[in-house]
Amino acid sequence: MANSSIRIRSKRRQQKAQIRILIAHPMENGRNRDPETGQFIPAHFIQELDISLNGERVIQADLSGSISKDPYFSFVLNHVKSGDLIRVNWVDNLGIHDSREHLIK
Repeated sequence: MANSSIRIRSKRRQQKAQIRILIAHPMENGRNRDPETGQFIPAHFIQELDISLNGERVIQADLSGSISKDPYFSFVLNHVKSGDLIRVNWVDNLGIHDSREHLIK
C-alpha cells in the first residue's frame, strides 16, 4: 500500500525483533485553537491500535488525544523468525482507518 499512513521498520537479531512504527496522523485533542480564526480545531485522534504477529494479536492499545502528532511506537518481540508477518491496524475517532503489513527479514 503505497499511500499508507503507516511506516514499519524491523531489525531482527537471533529470535528477537525490534519493531518501529510511525503513523502520519494529526492527533488533534479538540482543545487547540486555529491561530487564524480563533475557533477550536475539532478532535481527530487515533482511538484503537492493533498489532498482530502471524495473525495473532500481540498488542491492543486504546489511545486518546493526549498523544502527539505523527505518533511513533517502538517495541521488541520475542520468538520471531525470518518471514513472520506483522500487521498494524488503527481506527480514529472519525471512523477513518488504515492498516499495513510488514515481513520480518
